[in-house]
Amino acid sequence: MARNASGPVDANAADARLDVRGVRKSFGSVAAIKQVSFTINAREVVGLIGDNGAGKSTLVKIIAGVHQPDAGEIFLNGEAVDHQSPDVARRRGVETVFQDLALVDIFDVSENMFLGRELSFGGVLGRFRFLRNRKMKAEALSAVQEMGIKIPGIASARIADLSGGQRQAVAIARAVFWRSRLLLLDEPTAALGVAETNEVEMLVKRVKDAGEVATLIVSHDMPQVARMADKVVVMRQGRHVATLHGPGLDPNELVGYVTGATAPQTDLVDRVQA
Repeated sequence: MARNASGPVDANAADARLDVRGVRKSFGSVAAIKQVSFTINAREVVGLIGDNGAGKSTLVKIIAGVHQPDAGEIFLNGEAVDHQSPDVARRRGVETVFQDLALVDIFDVSENMFLGRELSFGGVLGRFRFLRNRKMKAEALSAVQEMGIKIPGIASARIADLSGGQRQAVAIARAVFWRSRLLLLDEPTAALGVAETNEVEMLVKRVKDAGEVATLIVSHDMPQVARMADKVVVMRQGRHVATLHGPGLDPNELVGYVTGATAPQTDLVDRVQA
């Protein structure tokens, strides 16, 4: 039987870093998200799981400002927010690492860390500005070292020359470097081998232990979710069907909730199981 399994209402909403309330989203006649409510606290890792088409990626994109919800509310640190774009979300401390990582292969690590947010100083008549390359390299090097990322010559290493795990580490380091309060990770280890997956998992743990960042991880890897998550939000057919609290989550139990073997299809919203 599931440990501390519950429906979509979370009693800790008042203390939440992220509080999602009754979010819905449709694309034309397709209801991608029908009803989702959950919370994430600071220094908490929450797994978001569900089968393909459950609405996980759509939900992440709503939180990140890529899409806007048709109904419902999103609160950050108790304040209602309306993320009209990813830039707006980032300014509020929401950083997202999508599967494509948004890294530029021909740029080095420091250039990618500051991509779109380069440090500069004034030039002629204030119209032409110059990049502060030395400062950016120094700050990028300090950031990755503080997070325990070990890449030879990392300050000047090109992204194209890094392994998949190293690229993922740089993308996560960039998100944390910009003082994120909420970190969204979409399938962070989907294309990685066992050793690289372990490195990324350890990096996420260091992020959790080092500060006040709240982390939401989308993953199809149930053993990984069971290892990493303090809490798991289960989605099925666009609805939030259960919240499972760790530690000691059972990967097979998670699969049961994802497939519906544990929770009947007729009881998607209001089910409460002790």
